Amino acid sequence: MPRYIKVAGAAPSPKTVRYSHAVEAGGLLHVTGQLPIDPDNPDAPLPTSIEEQTELAFRNLDLIVEAAGYSLSNTAFVRIFLTEFDRDFAGMNSVYHRYFNDDARMPGRTTVGVAKLGRNALVEIDLVVERQA
Repeated sequence: MPRYIKVAGAAPSPKTVRYSHAVEAGGLLHVTGQLPIDPDNPDAPLPTSIEEQTELAFRNLDLIVEAAGYSLSNTAFVRIFLTEFDRDFAGMNSVYHRYFNDDARMPGRTTVGVAKLGRNALVEIDLVVERQA
């Protein structure tokens, strides 16, 4: 049976939109796409650079993954959405590689360009994470 996870302190609050921060099913944690929202100040304007936005998205992902009892180091798959693909891919990738820097444990990944994201964000990231053995 799936476990539906809502994490206090992770942004944005599921009170504004109906969703779970993550759902655990079949030994995998499916983490909802995270925007670059500061969990300490969810109403603050988004940063302007892709690097800062990517860092905030990963901060939210890490909060959710850790609260659910998982670790980013066990990420199986990453999906990244960019509104300015050609301009921002390299900057996003520089932050991404700080989180996933072990060539022997590199998750699968899809990166796509999209027309628009919530709050006019430059990036949104979702994950599938495996429970640590």
